[in-house]
Amino acid sequence: MEVKSVCVFCGSRPGTRPEYVESATRMGAELARRGLTLVYGGASVGLMGAVADGAMSAGGKVVGVLPGFMGPKELAHPGLTELHMVGSMHERKALMAERSDAFVALPGGFGTLDELFEIVTWAQLGLHRKPMGLLDTRGYFQPLVAMARHMAQEGFVPEAQALPFAVSALPEVVVDRLLAGPTLPPVEKWLRRNTQT
Repeated sequence: MEVKSVCVFCGSRPGTRPEYVESATRMGAELARRGLTLVYGGASVGLMGAVADGAMSAGGKVVGVLPGFMGPKELAHPGLTELHMVGSMHERKALMAERSDAFVALPGGFGTLDELFEIVTWAQLGLHRKPMGLLDTRGYFQPLVAMARHMAQEGFVPEAQALPFAVSALPEVVVDRLLAGPTLPPVEKWLRRNTQT
C-alpha cells in the first residue's frame, strides 16, 4: 500500500522541554514536505497543536478527528483541511485508523500510549499491515523500547514482534522508514497456538 497519509498520536500537553514542541512542529512540516496528509486528534493545544501548525505552515493537508465532548477542553484547531467531530474516543481512533496509511507516535501521556498500543495490537492480529513509528525525542520512548524487549524475553511477545515500529529522534528518518513499508512479519509466521501448556 502506498503511504499517502500518516496518523500522528501525541500529547495534548507540550511537555516540560522545548524540544518536544520543536520536534512535533518539524514532524508536521516534514509530512507536508513529502506531500503526506497529516491525520491527528484535531486539537490546537500541546504537541497536537504543534504538529498541525508545522504541517499547515508548510502547506500540508491536515485532517483532525475530535470527540464532541473534548471540544471545549482541547479546543478544536481552526483552519484544518478537514475537521471531523465524532461521538466517542472509540469512534475517534477508528476514523483516524481508517483515514491513515501509516502511524507514528510522538511523546505524550496515557492517551497517546492507548492509541499506539491499539494500533500495534491490530497489526499483530493481522487487522492491518500499515507501517508504524516512534519519534524518539530526547529518548522519550527508550523505556517503552526496553519494556517491549522485556516482554519478548519473558515470552509474552514473539521475538519478531518485540520492536514493531521504526524508532528515531529525527522526523526525516521516521518518515523514510514509514515510506519503506511495515516492519512486522506476516501474521501467519508468528501467530501459533502454544500446545506446550
